[in-house]
Amino acid sequence: MPAPAPGRIFRPHRDDVLLAVVSLLAGLLLWSLGIYMNDRHLLPAWAALVPLLALGPMELLRRTAPHTTLAVGTVGVIADQFTVGNLATVVIFTDLMYAAVVYGKPAMARRLPVTTGLITIAVTVTFVAWLRTPQSLMIGVLTGIVCFGPALTGATLRNHREAAEAARLRAEQTALLAEMDRSQAVAAERARMARELHDMVANHLSAIAIHSTAALSIDSPATSREALGVIRENSVQGLAEMRRLIGLLRDAGAEQEAVATPSLDGLDALLGQARVNGAASGLDFVLLDERPPGEPLPAPVELAAYRIVQESLTNALKHAVPGTVRVCLARADGLLTVRVDSPYGDRPGPRAPGSGAGLVGMQERTELLGGEFSAGRAGSVWQVRAQLPAEERAVAG
Repeated sequence: MPAPAPGRIFRPHRDDVLLAVVSLLAGLLLWSLGIYMNDRHLLPAWAALVPLLALGPMELLRRTAPHTTLAVGTVGVIADQFTVGNLATVVIFTDLMYAAVVYGKPAMARRLPVTTGLITIAVTVTFVAWLRTPQSLMIGVLTGIVCFGPALTGATLRNHREAAEAARLRAEQTALLAEMDRSQAVAAERARMARELHDMVANHLSAIAIHSTAALSIDSPATSREALGVIRENSVQGLAEMRRLIGLLRDAGAEQEAVATPSLDGLDALLGQARVNGAASGLDFVLLDERPPGEPLPAPVELAAYRIVQESLTNALKHAVPGTVRVCLARADGLLTVRVDSPYGDRPGPRAPGSGAGLVGMQERTELLGGEFSAGRAGSVWQVRAQLPAEERAVAG
């Protein structure tokens, strides 16, 4: 226990006050009844009260000043041996020895058991060699009980307390790390959900925005009917994608069928839909698949490549000038290369606004799989390029 701060009133622990009072009263009672420990003495009987009255108040400081109390206690118990002796004085010393180990500095807690053990051995050997009687061995035993026993008990208790405190700190650290992992997992899941929602719905909403703008800007019944047809188709498909996402988020029952994950086999349908949506903007879409047949890809790579192509087509519908959008797939040296080239320039007619979230999502998908992503102008085209690991081990690692 640390010493009280300057300016604060010192208040001993109530247990220490109780120990001090009981010890002093017990010692006075033993002295008054004439119960002494030493028949061979040179001083009068009242002299035994001096060590008792000196050590009793030390119990009030056993927690705050263990070094001082132990020093006073050592001098007092030695002085008590030259008087008639009081059992209460010896008991008080044993408690001060115990408190010095429990509440003292770590260095003292380590040294006292060793020191008192050596003192016990030295006293035992000295008296056995000097007196050569069985009673001389009892002197060593009593010395061990008075000094080594309390020190060893205090060291054992302190070690248990330190071990319990270390276990508590480890438990708190483990709980903190678990909470950090949970927070990171929640943030990562939210980011994944945001990417899925953006990639699934942005394509349909972009087509709706473009065709609704065209219907409003061109006063033609035929154009309006065509635009409304495309808007309806994309609305239905967007709702279907939203239902699929909601189905993924819900805890599906055992009787529900698993929802199919998009893969590169669905690129033909995706480009077909893009051709319908981009017809009004003069865009055509071509797929160049140069992958070797019969070589499956890991499911995360399939999904990431599909979403990258989907978002690239969405961006082309928003920003590309009339021309051909080329989607190229290639696989070599354990890598799947996805490249989408869109005509770049000043686009006439209606345009859908963009926030840049699509490029961020594509880059995040690529980096999560350990791949490389780039997007930017390359001459007269806007090129999106992603290299993804095509081997199962690379993805798992």
